[in-house]
Amino acid sequence: MGKIIAIANQKGGVGKTTTAFNLGACLASDGKKVLLVDADPQANATSGLGVNPDETDVSIYECLVDGADAATAVVPTCVEGLELISSRIDLVGAEVELMNRREREKSLSKVLEPLKENYDYILIDCSPSLGIITVNALSAADSVIIPVQAEYFALEGISQLLNTIRIIKSRLRPSLEIEGFLLTMYDARLRLANQIFEELKGHFGDMVFTTVIPRNIKLSESPSHGLPVILYDPESRGAIAYEQLSKELIARNRRKKA
Repeated sequence: MGKIIAIANQKGGVGKTTTAFNLGACLASDGKKVLLVDADPQANATSGLGVNPDETDVSIYECLVDGADAATAVVPTCVEGLELISSRIDLVGAEVELMNRREREKSLSKVLEPLKENYDYILIDCSPSLGIITVNALSAADSVIIPVQAEYFALEGISQLLNTIRIIKSRLRPSLEIEGFLLTMYDARLRLANQIFEELKGHFGDMVFTTVIPRNIKLSESPSHGLPVILYDPESRGAIAYEQLSKELIARNRRKKA
């Protein structure tokens, strides 16, 4: 039975999508069967894996709103072992479409439940908001990875996300856990970046991943080529960091099972 991990932070530009498709690619290269669910209307995770959002017949929108079978939405990617349920700009309208439905917060959970046994990991790339689609993602997830940018306002807003997670745990998904806080866009030369890392460790201890994701031009370039960084430039610092994150995640989950 696969583990569903949401990658969420309502603050934009913190590396959610970069983490979603690069971590997915690295988990697949480590021999895991992975499904990436693009739950962001911007569809950047979809295009970042070389899939044209307009050329997929069934997206996450049709699954949520029209009740389409999720299995028909799954498409292959450029990475063996990594599959995708794409997004489209239509997903913006799903917020309104779901508003008056009963158990609307459970819609994505119902979509993904039949797929769990087919994968080791299902990653959900959330939009930069705490709207109904992100609440759906957190309600469907077993755990959440929270990317945190290594900049001054990084910790601002985390309390709001943690409060949302607490509410979802108490009302919708008691088993939801924080998988870990991931420091992104890290520059070891900057005192501020190191201060933020220490502050995160001070607040959240072992919940902070040891792996940090550096600022790296190859990470920025690879989506425009429709490739994860391990295919675009496997020797780059960005690729090495996401490979380390994949191994750290697998090791954490192995320890939890043990």
